[in-house]
Amino acid sequence: MPRTVIFDVGNVLYDWDIRYLYAKLIPDPARLEWFLANVVTPGWHFQHDRGVPFAETSAALIARFPEERALIELFGERFLETIGEPIPGMIELVQDLDHAGVTIYGITNFSDEFWRRFRPTAPVFSRFRDIIVSGREKLAKPDPAIFQLAIDRFGIAPGEALFIDDQPLNIAAAQTAGFAAHRFMSRAALQPELDAFLG
Repeated sequence: MPRTVIFDVGNVLYDWDIRYLYAKLIPDPARLEWFLANVVTPGWHFQHDRGVPFAETSAALIARFPEERALIELFGERFLETIGEPIPGMIELVQDLDHAGVTIYGITNFSDEFWRRFRPTAPVFSRFRDIIVSGREKLAKPDPAIFQLAIDRFGIAPGEALFIDDQPLNIAAAQTAGFAAHRFMSRAALQPELDAFLG
């Protein structure tokens, strides 16, 4: 019977949004929306997930928006404030799976330097046998190579594992690699498929 579950982290186990930080720093709503759409954007941040250091990405961004230097620099200093609360029920789910003897892994798009700061704040990851951090490997979902790395490093047959992620492109890539995959919306929506998978 399949006994392996692979979790994404952001917006599966923990809520995450760049807005959480900058809503504290930019009181004007119109300026906040402009800043999030044009300066510190998800596309810019994705460079960190692919392994580009913040010192490099911030220097390039400051060169484009020198008047925003202070706010850009705060992204590096206060990154943990972009991480919200655990997704309801998900930390408990990981604990339940661990107690039931299910093998738990992770594949997360996450800067290595930011992960090293976040990981000690989240003891739930001690229940994971291994976690592939994209910024450390310089491979990010949905690149097929990160799923092949998981197969090789975790020593699993992909059909024996259920991969859980909130992004459709990542789900499609995992399915192409042979994994069973569930697009995460909530624990309530996940639970029936997880129960069926684990038998």
